[in-house]
Amino acid sequence: MFSNLARSSARAASVPRRAPMSTWSGIQMGPPDAILGVTEAWKADSNPNKINLGVGAYRDDNGKPFVLESVKKAELQVASQALDKEYSPIGGGAKFCQLSAELAFGTDSTVITGNRNTTVQAISGTGALRICGEFLAKHYPFPGGKKQIYLPAPTWGNHIPIFRDSGVEPLHYTYYDPETRGLNFEGMKADLEALEAGSVVMFHACAHNPTGVDPKPEQWAELSQVVKAKGLFPVFDMAYQGFATGDCDYDATALRSFVADGHNPLLCQSYAKNMGLYGERIGAFTAVGVDEEESKRIESQLKILIRPMYSNPPINGARLAGEVMGDATLREEWLGEVKFMADRIVGMRTSLKSVLEGEGSVHNWEHVTDQIGMFCFTGMTPEHVAALAADHSIYLTKDGRVSMAGVTSNNVEYLGKAMHAVTK
Repeated sequence: MFSNLARSSARAASVPRRAPMSTWSGIQMGPPDAILGVTEAWKADSNPNKINLGVGAYRDDNGKPFVLESVKKAELQVASQALDKEYSPIGGGAKFCQLSAELAFGTDSTVITGNRNTTVQAISGTGALRICGEFLAKHYPFPGGKKQIYLPAPTWGNHIPIFRDSGVEPLHYTYYDPETRGLNFEGMKADLEALEAGSVVMFHACAHNPTGVDPKPEQWAELSQVVKAKGLFPVFDMAYQGFATGDCDYDATALRSFVADGHNPLLCQSYAKNMGLYGERIGAFTAVGVDEEESKRIESQLKILIRPMYSNPPINGARLAGEVMGDATLREEWLGEVKFMADRIVGMRTSLKSVLEGEGSVHNWEHVTDQIGMFCFTGMTPEHVAALAADHSIYLTKDGRVSMAGVTSNNVEYLGKAMHAVTK
């Protein structure tokens, strides 16, 4: 018996063993992130004149990350209070949420005076959008039961997977005109007028990403009337309030115009750009109800939605943002710094256009200064973009989008000459 066992063991040992199949063997390699790919290519380039125009974060005129002085002072003030590290409420800090709503709607808005806003802290603008998508999917009465949201074409790339993964299908309406590098207003209106009553439509409140093209105030007023007449439901993504023009009130024109017309929109906010709180991940989501009682019911459902997602939002960034907005002295300094950042980008737009024209470019570059905010849709083709990288070590996304935050007084001439060279 022992010998039989020995022989069986010997035979088993002589048979090659198959490697066990991995649980994750069916997972495919995902495509690289378009923005991160630009940065990686830039990092690998040894050219001392290389420029990274893909990054979506503000840089100072030396190309360095910029921490606002108002935020630094707020950090000291918060530290001096010796606060604990207990969990935040599910909806976030009450002070931060209230100040966020007031910044967006204005302190004299009926949304604020009537206690019609339900505002919760979110994990920056991305988190606010995810809350928005989940809230719509669970509670909005979509026409015909079709869970869909209409986004501008083009839109921020992350909008699409955020809503798709929330169970809401992203569709598009006409927005950008590649011929004029501006707004296709008539096409936009026509598309909105063709939508079914009750359809959900998202608007970029200001500094449209990626095109930098915004409707004018009178166009926003007209769009509000179209949305009202058709019975559409508006959602606003406001990631750049103050950062677009340097004026927080002006940048909220679209949102406030819609509210004044009787709309009760959803709103997603971010403090990444206008306070430089990128890594703190601070944002807010607001649902506007018809009255205070409805808002309380919405609040109860938002808490039920948030609890299994991440339970409680982080406290530090909310404390910093609340301190900046709630302290009169810090608030004034912050608003000045926001204007400074916006003005620097406007200045770089003017300088870039001037260099291009000075080089004798036959193209019309008016759109460089007509567009607004961090990004510029230059109109350059993928071939132009490839030539900029290969011949001049200048890196940007294939759609020709330039992050104006990466343009400085030290590199704008080099950039302008390179753009002229590849677009002749």
